Amino acid sequence: MEEASGINNSLNKNISVSLPTELNGVHIHFVGIKGTGMAALVEIMYKRGVCITGSDVSERFYTDAILEKLGLQAKPFSEKNITDDIQFVIYSSAYSPLTNPDLIEAKRRKLPMMLYTEALGAVSASAYSCGVCGVHGKTTTTGMVGTLLKAVELPSQVLAGSIIASFGNTCTMTSKRLRKNKTNYFVAETCEYQRHFMSFHPNKIILTSVESDHQDYYPTYADIRKAFVDYVCLLPSKGQLIYCADDDGAIEVAGLAKQLRPDIQLVPYGVNAWGDYKLSFGIVEKGIHHFTVDALGECAICIPGNHNVRNAVAAIALCRELLKTDGKNISLYADKIKEGLLKFTGGKRRSEVVGKAKTVQKQEVIVIDDYGHHPTAIKSTLAGFREFYKGHKIIVDFMSHTYSRTAALLEEFSSCFDSADCVIINKIYASAREVQGEIKVSGKILAEKTLKKHSNVFYCEEFEQASDKIMELLSLPSGNEYPDGYLLVTMGAGDNWKVGQMVLQKLKNKDF
Repeated sequence: MEEASGINNSLNKNISVSLPTELNGVHIHFVGIKGTGMAALVEIMYKRGVCITGSDVSERFYTDAILEKLGLQAKPFSEKNITDDIQFVIYSSAYSPLTNPDLIEAKRRKLPMMLYTEALGAVSASAYSCGVCGVHGKTTTTGMVGTLLKAVELPSQVLAGSIIASFGNTCTMTSKRLRKNKTNYFVAETCEYQRHFMSFHPNKIILTSVESDHQDYYPTYADIRKAFVDYVCLLPSKGQLIYCADDDGAIEVAGLAKQLRPDIQLVPYGVNAWGDYKLSFGIVEKGIHHFTVDALGECAICIPGNHNVRNAVAAIALCRELLKTDGKNISLYADKIKEGLLKFTGGKRRSEVVGKAKTVQKQEVIVIDDYGHHPTAIKSTLAGFREFYKGHKIIVDFMSHTYSRTAALLEEFSSCFDSADCVIINKIYASAREVQGEIKVSGKILAEKTLKKHSNVFYCEEFEQASDKIMELLSLPSGNEYPDGYLLVTMGAGDNWKVGQMVLQKLKNKDF
């Protein structure tokens, strides 16, 4: 049986571990099965006929609903989970083979074990695969790609890093028909952190943006830029890099990769692009963002922000280039692509409308949750909300993620809330990878710094304090400038989404 190229097992350096190309009937145990990426990979494996078991903590996550749809339930961690019929173990990097009982037992039995990123790479090696990467916009762009591939009925599987509404509220999209013994397409969100994307086998890559981030692993911009260049250089001869011509970092990476690999095809998109995917922004009207792409003419999306228009153009580019690869007449698919764009309504924690309520003055309150945790993403997302919800007063509750990122980008964080009318800062959401005492920054310091640049900033360390402050703000009329009421946005990669839920409950209870 032909197998995907071998993936090195970090526990057994002398053993080459690979997954069979034909996975039907293979029993795989997933350790940390509730992780977003793991649950998405489980969906992909399930559609390929894999027999699946898995383990995780008892706390309920939104991915539990995904697993339950598949008839799966996470077991508590235990060596008893590793039964005689298990053939492979895939595990999250959140769990150590030195301490996790499932992994200790699997190692004792000398079962082949693979990290999630290695398993994703193995899956990508068995198809014509495309990676979506960048510091910002990976999940949304991947979701858009999957929605368009579904619309044009190209045989494909798509894996995003969050639940996508147009996928049927799952993390993956699988075409109604996959071809046997012929080319199928696989598109996945690929992550730069710790160079995880280097396990992937891309034939085409979307690159949305490159700038300094993950400072605990990439101390300098040059470090993270090099990682993206190395990833692009994984492309085969004549492989395509679809990159944002409006992002300085993406332009740099494209240029450096082209110097190293002149055979790579560069496909730019954006306002500053040339050729098929040159973008012109249009008006925002009645919840629809209009724009024009040279290859398609007038298009539209129903989610806010110029950054999401750029993500849409990236998705259009990959969809059309895959249709060309498949030998299709792309002129016949223009209408389906445009229809697919309007079917994309976002993903979980990506500008997600989580609820609506009324204040005591009967004014509307729209509550949105967004994963934005980098100053550039925060700034562009809030600017999009400002344009999309012109008649709403915007209150933002922000929880910064990791001390290292906050310290490195403190100036940028303090300057990214211009589009908000009121800013509430919570304590920093710490990472297990760092020690707070080693980095001299805090949520309070961020709030004080932001107050120097924004006139309406409050530091509310705990969520209860934040929800009380928001309720106090909502007890006042929004003012003549904002006749439509309020927009409450919880932002960050932490768990301050709970603030939005607390406010909705208090509004429901009329807890003023």
